[in-house]
Amino acid sequence: MRLDDVRVLDLTRLLPGPYASQLLADMGADVVKVEEPEIGDYARMTSDEETGIFQAVNRGKRSVTLDLKADAGREAFLELAAAADVILEGFRPEVMSRLGLDYESVREHNPGIVYCSLSGFGATGPNRDRVGHDLNYIGMAGLLDMTRPDADAAPVIPGYPIADMAGGLFAAFGVLGGLLSRELGDGTGEHVDVAMTDVIVSFSQAVAGEAIAGEDPRPGETTLTGELPCYDAYETADGRYVTLAALEPQFFEAFCGAVDRPDLADEHMAEDPAVRATLREELAAIFRERTREEWETFLADVDAMVAPVRTPGEVVESDQVEARGLLDESAAGRRIGFPAVPSGGLPEGPGSVPGLGEHTDEVLEEYGVSADAIEALRTAEAT
Repeated sequence: MRLDDVRVLDLTRLLPGPYASQLLADMGADVVKVEEPEIGDYARMTSDEETGIFQAVNRGKRSVTLDLKADAGREAFLELAAAADVILEGFRPEVMSRLGLDYESVREHNPGIVYCSLSGFGATGPNRDRVGHDLNYIGMAGLLDMTRPDADAAPVIPGYPIADMAGGLFAAFGVLGGLLSRELGDGTGEHVDVAMTDVIVSFSQAVAGEAIAGEDPRPGETTLTGELPCYDAYETADGRYVTLAALEPQFFEAFCGAVDRPDLADEHMAEDPAVRATLREELAAIFRERTREEWETFLADVDAMVAPVRTPGEVVESDQVEARGLLDESAAGRRIGFPAVPSGGLPEGPGSVPGLGEHTDEVLEEYGVSADAIEALRTAEAT
């Protein structure tokens, strides 16, 4: 799981695209952020210098500033593209085409390029030109509807930007697939079109079958959205919460035995709504008997499918995160690291967050841009 020789030109900003390229950087790819002069990635302006989004997903990258609206800037970018393996862009469809930097234009300079376009709705369909953010995408993909406890309640905004992160993850997956296809094939690259809304629709597999069959799954009425008392979150004695996810009979039986209520085991998958309502009340009363931490200790050795609901602050300080090495700590600060543990290991942790344009001359020279061309960029104020 090493991408040491892979060169990535990243034109994205904010969160989805930079998360994708951060995953690639974590695996050793040389990621060059191509940013607009003076402004750069918008996340630079909205991020805290130590804990902001920009710092979280731009470690170990290099920054180059190019004005892609200027002839000199476009020409320099095409020279970079000729020596790159991957281009990742997050503009609305047609933006790169208007600049003359779309896949068809770039492949004339580099037939092996893997070109990934990440957008809200993709390059085709009636929504292709719509603007949007995470909340819009999960709303249009059906996820937001299913966050409600029941059909009469208001949708609940998830605590994490799911479409942004899922879109970034799938973009990285698409890039890796494109690189693998190139290596296994004739060396030709390809264009990968990733829509964040599509990715969330793909996440709907647990309810999609019913929807495709003509039914309309409703929140609170499906197996994984609260229909069953054995799959729910319950308040504890200290006002915290734990999750019970004992879908399989053996796990629910283990829980019932541990709390000395074996009589409840037969009601595990009751179809009668009245029986389910009574069971939910019984479980709620049981969970209120202990604090969250007491439940964690009490059921530590029981296969009961019970776990605490933790805050983000508690998560990053947890023993599990430490044991997995998920919190990357370096001279550049702490960040959530790569969420997989390959047996061959990962490259040394990403370095510092790049300053805007910090590596412009270094990268341009390395990619073969001539000194005269670099001087022309400066003269044209395109860098």
